[in-house]
Amino acid sequence: MDDKGPVRRRRVFYIPGYDPFHPRRYRELYRKESARQTAISGHEIALSPGGREGRYGWRVEAVIEGEKTRSDFEVLVWSDLVRESMDPGILRTYLLMLRTAWLYIGSGALWRLFRMRKGPVIAALYPVLFLVVQLLVALAVAAGLGLLLARFLPEGLGWLGWAALVVVPPILGWFKRHDNKVFAYYLMHDYAYSAAHRGANPPLLEGRMTEFTAVIRAALDEDLDEVLVVGHSSGAHLGVSILADLLRDGPLPEGAPALSFLSLGQVVPMVSFLPAADRLRADLRYLSEQDQVPWVDVTAPGDGCAFALCDPVAVSGVATPRQRWPLVLTAAFTLTLSPERWKALRWRFFRLHFQYLCAFDRVRDYDYFAITAGPRTLGARFAGRAATPSRIARPLSPYRSVAA
Repeated sequence: MDDKGPVRRRRVFYIPGYDPFHPRRYRELYRKESARQTAISGHEIALSPGGREGRYGWRVEAVIEGEKTRSDFEVLVWSDLVRESMDPGILRTYLLMLRTAWLYIGSGALWRLFRMRKGPVIAALYPVLFLVVQLLVALAVAAGLGLLLARFLPEGLGWLGWAALVVVPPILGWFKRHDNKVFAYYLMHDYAYSAAHRGANPPLLEGRMTEFTAVIRAALDEDLDEVLVVGHSSGAHLGVSILADLLRDGPLPEGAPALSFLSLGQVVPMVSFLPAADRLRADLRYLSEQDQVPWVDVTAPGDGCAFALCDPVAVSGVATPRQRWPLVLTAAFTLTLSPERWKALRWRFFRLHFQYLCAFDRVRDYDYFAITAGPRTLGARFAGRAATPSRIARPLSPYRSVAA
C-alpha cells in the first residue's frame, strides 16, 4: 500500500445502503458519534456545513494523532430510487415476496448463503415470515367473522359469510402503516430490489452509478491527498462496480491523490450469488487484482445483517491467484465495545448494522473517525496488516460467470 505522506486534505464519498431516508441522517450520525469518539479517544473534531453544486455533504476539521486534517464529506444519494422501489402496494409486495423467494430458493443461492453465514440469511427470511404471519392473521380474522355471519344469517344467505374477506385489506394496511416497528416491508423491498433483475443492476441505478463514477473521477483532479470511498451494506457492492468502472476508464491522473476504498458491513453475496450478477462478479475480480486502489473490508460477527469475515471475491468464486484485495478485517464488537455497551446493543440488530459508522469504547485498529478524518491514508493505516485469521474464503456461489 502506498503512503503519500500525511493527509492534509481529503474528500470522502459515502455510498449508503438501501436506505430511503434523507442523507442528513448520516451527517447527524457522524456529528453525534464523532463527539462520543472524541470523548473516548481524545480526537478534536468539528463539523461545519458543506456540499457542492446542490449535492449533500459536510466538512470536518480534525486534529487526530497530533495532525490537522480537513475532510469534505459527500453522500452519493440514491435514496430517491429506493423510495420509488418501495412504492408497490400490498398485493404487489406479496407477489415480490413470492418471486424473490423463488429466485433465491430455485437458484440454489439461499442454501449456499446459509452454509456460509446463517445470520444474514435469517435476516432475509425474517420479512417473509412476518408478511406470511400478517396474512394469516388477516385471514383468521376474516374466517372468524365469516363463521359468525354464516351462523346468524337466514338460511340461504350463508354465502355472505365470504364477504368477511373484505376485512383482509384493511388489516394488512394496518400492518403496513406500522411497519416502522418491524421493518418487514422495508426488508422485503430491499431483497426484492436486488433480485428484480436476478442480480443485475436496475437501469436507473446503473445510470446513477455512472454519475457517481464521474463525481469521484473529478475529485482526483483536485488538490487533495486522499479520495476515500466508503460503501456501507448494499453500498459496498455499488462501490466495487463504481471503482472498477473508474479504473477501466483509464489510468489515474499523474500526481493524483491516493484513491482508497473502505467497505463496511457488506452484503455482497446476496447479489453476487444470483444468476445474472455477471457484472458484479467481473467487477469483484477486477478490483481484487488491480494495484491502484487499496480496498479494506470491515465486518463483525456480531452484525447479523452482514456476511461477516466473508471475502466477497473468494466466496463469489471469482478469485484468481492474482487476488490482492480486499484486506478482510473484523471490527470485533465483543472486544471493541464495553460489556455494558455490547449488552445494550446486542439484540438491536439494525443498530448494530450501523455500528461501523459509530464510536467504539475500546478502540483497536478500526476507528471510523481516524480513518475518515485522520492524517493517514487508508493504505498507510493498514500497511502490513494480515487478514483476520477467521476470514472465510471458500467459493460457495452457485454462479461464477463474469461479464466479458
